[in-house]
Amino acid sequence: MDPITLSRIQFGFTISFHIVFPALTIGLASYLAVLEGLWLRTGRKVYLDLYQFWIKVFAVAFGMGVVSGLVMAYQFGTNWSNFSRFAGGVTGPLLAYEVLTAFFLEAGFLGVMLFGRERVGPALHFVSTLAVALGTLVSATWILASNSWMHTPQGHEIIDGRVVPVDWLRVIFNPSFPYRLTHTVVASYIATALMVAGAAAWHLLRGNDNTRIRTMLSMAMWMLLAATPIQAFIGDQHGLNTLQYQPAKLAAIEGHWEHGAEGEGVPLILFGLPDMAAETTRYAVEIPRAGSLLLTHSWDGRIPALKDFAPADRPNATIVFWTFRLMVGLGLLMIALSAWGLWLRRGQRLFSQRGFLRFALALSPAGLVAILAGWYTTEIGRQPWIVHGLMRTADAASPQHSATQVGFTLALFVVVYCVVFGAGTAYGLRLITKGPASDEGDLPVQGGPGEPRHPMRPLSAATEGVDAHGDTAAPEHRHGH
Repeated sequence: MDPITLSRIQFGFTISFHIVFPALTIGLASYLAVLEGLWLRTGRKVYLDLYQFWIKVFAVAFGMGVVSGLVMAYQFGTNWSNFSRFAGGVTGPLLAYEVLTAFFLEAGFLGVMLFGRERVGPALHFVSTLAVALGTLVSATWILASNSWMHTPQGHEIIDGRVVPVDWLRVIFNPSFPYRLTHTVVASYIATALMVAGAAAWHLLRGNDNTRIRTMLSMAMWMLLAATPIQAFIGDQHGLNTLQYQPAKLAAIEGHWEHGAEGEGVPLILFGLPDMAAETTRYAVEIPRAGSLLLTHSWDGRIPALKDFAPADRPNATIVFWTFRLMVGLGLLMIALSAWGLWLRRGQRLFSQRGFLRFALALSPAGLVAILAGWYTTEIGRQPWIVHGLMRTADAASPQHSATQVGFTLALFVVVYCVVFGAGTAYGLRLITKGPASDEGDLPVQGGPGEPRHPMRPLSAATEGVDAHGDTAAPEHRHGH
């Protein structure tokens, strides 16, 4: 393999690890904010117990996301120096804005969120949780603004062989940015909901049935019921945007090589094997005109075919054809899971139907797999461009590296990542399998001045009761536990 291919594999490998953890932190941060808000509003201890349980998983995911992101960012300078030299005037400031806004916001309030529950009032702690949740969304906004500009660049001029931004609003709010941002954020919420639902299903299948586990499953299923249809709609709109701005990518996704007769529409190829050398999709299973209906919203609409583009300008249809179908197929299973959950909820069997619980457990990693499949579709489908229409990937790599050097660092990354992030993932799964606290009841947990968690007077924190014999209450009954 040549250095460019190895550099692409290395970047793809590192970002595959990195993208999983920010997706979980985006979803978990918002989930934690909802849980704490519900606790403050209702006083039900079940929400606080779930908060204290999932914040541990959030901390693990956040830490691994930061580490993997730092490593990934260095590759822009080491392996892709020509790209940094060409497009750094746009991508550099956007990444700097992410650090100055989102990262500082998260770092400033993360410590309070993780360790300050008994040191600050409930209101301030809730503000900290909201700030961290907002920080994850702001971070996604800047990162996706940079990535979207690489797909649909605008608001710049090329001066002396370098990109110079001339209109930052057009750079940030480029044509594909709204679709990528909403698609990614909703995908993060869906992936988190599936993980929470899978964790609850695992405990219910093992007989660990209590209010906390049931609340986890119920909240996750409501989120899936709301988010999966929205995601399908966003994906449809994103497809229309891709048809307008990156038609070669869409043709590769559909395995569509040549135009049929006028007026016969475009078939939808459900399955097949695109052959880049033979310029055809072998063993295609088609639905007549369904491609026109989905892609153009008309009965006889037409889309560009791969043969409309020079061979050097075509993405690898063999890969993106299947990564896209993997993403869509998993999405349909998620919609089916949410619909099944709604039907069981009406029959009071949501927490006891073992087939449903097994299905939820099996789909627990599906959200993350779908995110990776969608990311591969997006990025591989952009090839051979690193900045669409402006710079080819072959021209973006650092010229001084040999295949041996890049191959060695790639092998080193594989070993280190599998050890470090494998251990982190195993630890996170171990936390999930322990489950939340399962003490009795949903007694209100108080907080604020004069209450046990933030005492105003010396004796106001003393919750031990005295029985008829003068003995204090057992330690396990203190502080509402």
